[in-house]
Amino acid sequence: MRVLELWRYPVKSLQGERLAEAQIGALGIDGDRRWALFDRDTGLGLTARRVPELLFGSARLRADGGVEVVLPDGSVTTDDDTLSGWLGRRVELRAAAEDGDVAPTYETPVDEEEPDPTEWLQWEGAHGPFHDSPRIRLSLVSTGTLGTWDRRRFRANVVLDGEGEEHLRGQEAELGGVRLRFGIPIPRCVMTTRPQPGGIARDTSVLKTIHRERDGLLAVRAAVIRGGSVGTGDVLVPDGSAD
Repeated sequence: MRVLELWRYPVKSLQGERLAEAQIGALGIDGDRRWALFDRDTGLGLTARRVPELLFGSARLRADGGVEVVLPDGSVTTDDDTLSGWLGRRVELRAAAEDGDVAPTYETPVDEEEPDPTEWLQWEGAHGPFHDSPRIRLSLVSTGTLGTWDRRRFRANVVLDGEGEEHLRGQEAELGGVRLRFGIPIPRCVMTTRPQPGGIARDTSVLKTIHRERDGLLAVRAAVIRGGSVGTGDVLVPDGSAD
């Protein structure tokens, strides 16, 4: 399998940016999920599970290492009041803690497949960058796994051309200058059904099919054992592979 696409999502649940090359460390792609929007009244982090409008904004890193948000109308901002006006609630754009000592708390629906917006639970994300997993910070999916589904529904960092990533659990592999250890497949949530820019319509059959045919799992996570650079075209070479 070769790297077909690389993606960084600087702000959790917003659209991200496609990269030709990425620096990857223990916390994943540099700058990935480094910021999130928090509700000022509840103190909870927002995701597109609760606020689908987030998927219609996008985020990109600036040359100075900061971040900026591109709103659906094309305007660019980092101003909390402007972001609040867009979402219709008081929000603030917050960077992850540098020391990683505090795990942010988010809201998530009780029933991920057919959520009732009046019923919500809280869950804790990872320490440091706003990933869902506290230990494994890089996500990968192959075109063979995706089939006809649009890869943007699944927000993977690495899209591989080929198939077979799901069989690498517990194995180690080289990818460009990075060494990975593959973990468990990723449980999918209602975000996979959300509408997005570019003609992606709401489609509840996506999550229903994943639950029916794949036990609710799609794509894999990997821990970064040795950081380095990965570029499009790089080959994933599992230990023991002749390729």
